[in-house]
Amino acid sequence: MSLRHQDYPDSSFEDSNERFGLINEVQVDFAGRARVQKGTSWYGAVFIVVNAALGAGLLEFPYAYDGAGGVLVAVIVQAVLMVFIIGALLLLTYCSDVKQSATYQDVIHALCGKNAQRACSVCVSVYCFGTCITFFIIIGDQWDRFLTYAHGPDFCHYWYMNRTFTIIVTSTVLVLPLCFPKRIDFLKYASALGVLGVVYVVFLVSIKYFVGPVNPGPIRTSPRSWTDVFIVVPTICFGYQCHVSVIPVYSCLEKRTVKEFTKTISVAMAICIMAYTFTAIFGYWTFGSKVSQDVLVSYKPDPEVLVAIIMIAAKIYTTYPILLFCGRAAAESLWIDLRKLPPETIASQERTRRIVQTLIWFVTSLALAVIIPNIADVISLLGGMAAVFILVFPGMCLLKVAQEVSTSDGSRHKYRLFLATSILFIVLGMFILGVVTTQAIMHDINSGTTTPSKPKNICN
Repeated sequence: MSLRHQDYPDSSFEDSNERFGLINEVQVDFAGRARVQKGTSWYGAVFIVVNAALGAGLLEFPYAYDGAGGVLVAVIVQAVLMVFIIGALLLLTYCSDVKQSATYQDVIHALCGKNAQRACSVCVSVYCFGTCITFFIIIGDQWDRFLTYAHGPDFCHYWYMNRTFTIIVTSTVLVLPLCFPKRIDFLKYASALGVLGVVYVVFLVSIKYFVGPVNPGPIRTSPRSWTDVFIVVPTICFGYQCHVSVIPVYSCLEKRTVKEFTKTISVAMAICIMAYTFTAIFGYWTFGSKVSQDVLVSYKPDPEVLVAIIMIAAKIYTTYPILLFCGRAAAESLWIDLRKLPPETIASQERTRRIVQTLIWFVTSLALAVIIPNIADVISLLGGMAAVFILVFPGMCLLKVAQEVSTSDGSRHKYRLFLATSILFIVLGMFILGVVTTQAIMHDINSGTTTPSKPKNICN
């Protein structure tokens, strides 16, 4: 894009007192004091973006490839979606740079107005909260599997190995301390550990295919019906959705330029594509249609698989704080907006608000994770909502950019290109949201999961 900062005369932001410290290396308080806060490097930011994008959805990719009709069909769908996913990341980064915004919802506010920001904040809060709940459930699942293999199926009769105890204690000790910092770049070191865990799982699945034994079920080469193609879409959207996180990461960059952050996006997406694709292809070719929804469950519980289970749990421990940070920022913007807080109050009460919000978020998501037994349909719905962050909101931003381009330099060709692209983003995003939501509801109806069922946890 060849737009200039002059194209946006309204690029200053009126309610930016709290955000200013995130965007600039020099943080100024209301007393006029200044202190230098060094940002993170572009390669340090890679770990945070990869850790935000690569999650437990990695284990579901082989199963999704089978549902979509095999490797070829799924790879084509993934390649098409990657064009929009990476394009949206670059667009959001550019808009954040021009508008000097520190969060996803602030970008929406700067370009689309206050009402759009409120809607975005609600969506981000709901999505991040739902994802945080699934993270705790996945942690419980990993511990159940590990203890079943390490101790035996009677492990749940011991209170200190019970699912509820392991989720609460390990999450409180390992996750909660990482949730309080004000700046997201604090998580770059923990994110490096999470990325290493994912790399181990990718290598394990790939090596297991080549060293065998391999006794797969039927290998599909085409979908049963055209709608099956969309089965893989929520998994891809849920897996690659890091768009809510990239703006806070960009705001903490040491050298805050679009060109510098493009390096981060390029390397991070290359890592994610290789990790998801290798795991999906080799996992599917190993088991075929016999593959479980969690590919690790399909393997015999040898020591290498047990290590992978623990590594996935460690990965989730380091990803949860990133989602909490983004969700907390969205909830914070809603709270400030509803309470009409003045800038002085925002600054003076920031630390107290942050601690209280973090504790409430952590405790409620943890409690719901202990109660809710099944996350399969939740992930499908979250995947549909992820399409909104990847396609719909970026499309709205590009539509606004197109309007401002037409009034600033009168370029009709650029205006038409931006307009057509923005409409494509919005229409495709709403279409995916509708299809995925409908599929999830129909799956509930057909499988009878709309009626209460007993939890499927190993301990029950």
